[in-house]
Amino acid sequence: MADVESTRTPRPVAGGITKDTRLCLSLSGRPGNTGTRFHNYLYDALGLDYVYKAFTTDDITAAIAGVRGLQVRGAAVSMPWKEDVIALVDEMDPSAEVIESVNTIVNTDGHLKAYNTDYLAIVSLLRSHQVPTELDVVVLGAGGMAKATVAALRDEGFERITVVARNQTTGSALAAKYGFDWAAEVGGLRPGLVVNCTPVGMEGGPEADAIPVSEEVLHAAQVVFDVVPRPTWTPMLQRARELGKVTINGAQVMSLQALEQFVLYTGVRPDDVLVEQATAFSHQG
Repeated sequence: MADVESTRTPRPVAGGITKDTRLCLSLSGRPGNTGTRFHNYLYDALGLDYVYKAFTTDDITAAIAGVRGLQVRGAAVSMPWKEDVIALVDEMDPSAEVIESVNTIVNTDGHLKAYNTDYLAIVSLLRSHQVPTELDVVVLGAGGMAKATVAALRDEGFERITVVARNQTTGSALAAKYGFDWAAEVGGLRPGLVVNCTPVGMEGGPEADAIPVSEEVLHAAQVVFDVVPRPTWTPMLQRARELGKVTINGAQVMSLQALEQFVLYTGVRPDDVLVEQATAFSHQG
């Protein structure tokens, strides 16, 4: 992997964080501790001289300038800036360029390259849960995560997909890009797979207690997938679980995409046992 460091310098045992410690960070509208705990657990377990910190900002242009100017090694990018940062980086990896959405930036000597590890995580979860590709699908939302989701579904062989988004411009553009349908509301659709890529149900948000689809839609679905990372069991997933549906949660997405970010930042791929330990630790408290 030409873009990442293949060697590592152990963190000084007695010295703690020093001037040589490499900083990685996340930029999110609603920062949490899950990614911070995941990355720092692995740094400590592997003796890497890195530290990870979550931030928010109201000036994404200045924030990315800081990533470049301060030689921050890597930055995870979450809602609402996954498209905004495209104009602020030097190079787009195909994983981000095709989707037109960024969730990871790697800084190599001031050169910022953007990636999208959400796509890889979604593909992995669709496969591990053996979601049938013949199902009708509704994807809620048209932002960065929805772009990664629709691309992953298309590449995995799903053919009947409707993008449901209130914004006709962005929703219809996303659907048309892959030859799928757009609708402003779920209405009478009764898909076998529902994927929520909106902030509805997100902890701390204005619609934290809401479910983005009707009871009838949940009853008809076979698989319910919510990419919201916090809480693990959103109101929609709680109800889907009560109904006996197959569920996929955003915490799983976060863990898988964070692993790929970790590899991009450090050049080190932890073994499966260590990743499981880091994931469990990241979801404590």
